[in-house]
Amino acid sequence: MAVSSPLRLGLFLQETGHHIAGWRTPASPADDALVFSRYVHLAREAERGLFDLLFVQDSSAMRGANNLDALSRTARALTWEPMTTLAALSQVTEHIGLVGTATTTYNEPYQVARQFASLDHISAGRAGWNLVTSNNEAEARNFSRRTHPQHDDRYVRAEEFLTVVKGLWDSWADDAFLLDKAGGRYFDPAGVQSLNHQGSHFNVAGPLTIARPPQGYPLLVQAGSSPSGKALGAAHADVIFTAQAVLDNAVAFASDMRARAKEINRKQAPLIMPGLMPIVGETREAAQEKYERLQALVDPALALATLSTTLGEVDLRNYPLDGPLPDLPAANGPQSRRAMLVDMATRENLTIRQLALRVTGARGHLIVVGTPDDVADVMSTWLHAGAADGFNIMPADFPSGLTDFVDGVVPVLQARGLFRRSYAPGTVRDRLGLNRPERVSVKPAPQLTQ
Repeated sequence: MAVSSPLRLGLFLQETGHHIAGWRTPASPADDALVFSRYVHLAREAERGLFDLLFVQDSSAMRGANNLDALSRTARALTWEPMTTLAALSQVTEHIGLVGTATTTYNEPYQVARQFASLDHISAGRAGWNLVTSNNEAEARNFSRRTHPQHDDRYVRAEEFLTVVKGLWDSWADDAFLLDKAGGRYFDPAGVQSLNHQGSHFNVAGPLTIARPPQGYPLLVQAGSSPSGKALGAAHADVIFTAQAVLDNAVAFASDMRARAKEINRKQAPLIMPGLMPIVGETREAAQEKYERLQALVDPALALATLSTTLGEVDLRNYPLDGPLPDLPAANGPQSRRAMLVDMATRENLTIRQLALRVTGARGHLIVVGTPDDVADVMSTWLHAGAADGFNIMPADFPSGLTDFVDGVVPVLQARGLFRRSYAPGTVRDRLGLNRPERVSVKPAPQLTQ
């Protein structure tokens, strides 16, 4: 399938920007998380920049709620529900893919299958599901549970969850709907199948009450980089969103994911899209000043609390800020991000304070500070080294961080022949160069003998 651009771009949409102090910059409206029209503007800006995807994260509990004083110094306490948000944004955009997060830990497969199939129809083939297993332990208490499931158990449930969802998306044949007014037949009974799934976690009959999605399956996005997360992503994901800050590590990760996909005979390897926070200025000095102004707006106590949350709610208050990161106790929260930050602190000999300030910027993702050409240079290097098929752009603040990228970096990428100059027709799968999954027929349940 032809691809109109060798480089894919996603916009990671997060309230007032990805830098934890982004909401405090003079040009950033502090009420972005309260006013939907701001989201409309950002979605249209991304489409003006010809982005492939708009990515919305989710958590069903506040992160860092055990330290309300620190949380109150951020714009992180509020977040829009993804499916409602993306359905609304589908009506004010035309091309950009709409990727929403839904956890397999605190949802049911039928519900998720129905929501994303609906969004795919509503958006004419632009829906994507970011499959997560919930690393925020506080979510358990919002779903009548005392404890959060263990990491590996969450992935076992996720695997079966995804099997059920795919089976439900295959409920209807593409040509099942006859719409025969004269003959009085709306659909062909032979074109519908019940799933009748019976497993360790789910018993789901089906069929889904929605026609097969325009993309066959909505785009599947996955971000886990633990061994369990890698296995799930290699087997099922169309796009892998990953946090990588070092080129060699990014190359190794991408090569590993492609090799895993090849080992299980997948027809297409997942696209690898690391997160990237660009701080763009007309000169390198102007970009560096912009970054330093953002960093200066971070309260030290907030930086420490943010690091603690990112490491899995580890209490670091009794350790010297200008000392090394201590050995960390076991945690049931984020595994791969935690390991990456520990590696970063060790490799760069960072103090707790330095690591905390790094996390407040991009939570361990790649940060590039410089001119549009500087940012494009890094993106080109990573693309040609095989470290990335594209990037999930994480502007530090909105809307200026996005506008700086669209007006500055995108033209440079276009001039270098790395990025499209217009949208190609079709679904988001078509534009990403991904095949439409074929419908899988359900095997009849074995008949019981008398």
